[in-house]
Amino acid sequence: MDYVQEFARVSWLKRWNYERRPSAPNGHFGGNREYRAIYSFRKRFAYLVAALLVSVNWLTYIWAVNAGFIVETSLGYYINPLLSVLMGVIFLRERLRPMQWLPIGMAATGVLYLTFAYRVGAAHGALPWIALTLAFSFGLYGLIKKVAPLNSLHGLTLETGILFLPALGYLLYAEAARTAAFLHTGAGSALLLIGAGAVTTVPLLLFASAAQRIPLSLVGILQYIAPTLQFLLGVLVYHEPFDQAHFIGFSIVWAALIIFGVEGFLARRAQPVAAIAD
Repeated sequence: MDYVQEFARVSWLKRWNYERRPSAPNGHFGGNREYRAIYSFRKRFAYLVAALLVSVNWLTYIWAVNAGFIVETSLGYYINPLLSVLMGVIFLRERLRPMQWLPIGMAATGVLYLTFAYRVGAAHGALPWIALTLAFSFGLYGLIKKVAPLNSLHGLTLETGILFLPALGYLLYAEAARTAAFLHTGAGSALLLIGAGAVTTVPLLLFASAAQRIPLSLVGILQYIAPTLQFLLGVLVYHEPFDQAHFIGFSIVWAALIIFGVEGFLARRAQPVAAIAD
């Protein structure tokens, strides 16, 4: 898939996500609240911003993976949950239990250490712009999805619908310029491009649904699963550099996750006891 241009891949993701989405009952959005939402300029603008954010995220991630920066993408998705937690506390006034601040602080320390270690090792002291772009684009996307009026299916349909025509236009341009890859590089590549739409739609639907059902701070912590898998893939499969400084930073983050998980488990066990006592 190295010969498929990154923007073309994102365009195909948008097209296939839109065409493969389930249709709403009776061909329209359900409920008066959702019907009014799609005719509100303010709500449509929010979904336009969400669509642009997730497109920037996809484009950056696809380019970084093909350029050999899988470990740095994992750093970006380690930073992203911290932004989700902070946005939940600052903008949505979500509250953390006192013991939850310890792993949050540890995770922040680990991410700052990783950022500093990367900056020292990078050429000319360059900032990890890939990681920061991924973190901020998806963090803001999660905040918009948290307060969005549409459910996950209808919201994703509106987002992909907004970018469907621009994506289709680029694909037609690539076809006219004879730089298109779809149906020109073999059946295997064509099937992979089609399948990419499905395997990206399902996680986005689940993410949008979870963002509306559970606290954004918990969404942020759960998102540490993905960068861990990306990190393991980059180091163990693609053999990207991973030195002692990276090991220290990642270990701090992993310890924070363990503490957060244990604290949450103990808090949930204490709730039935408190209810019986009342």
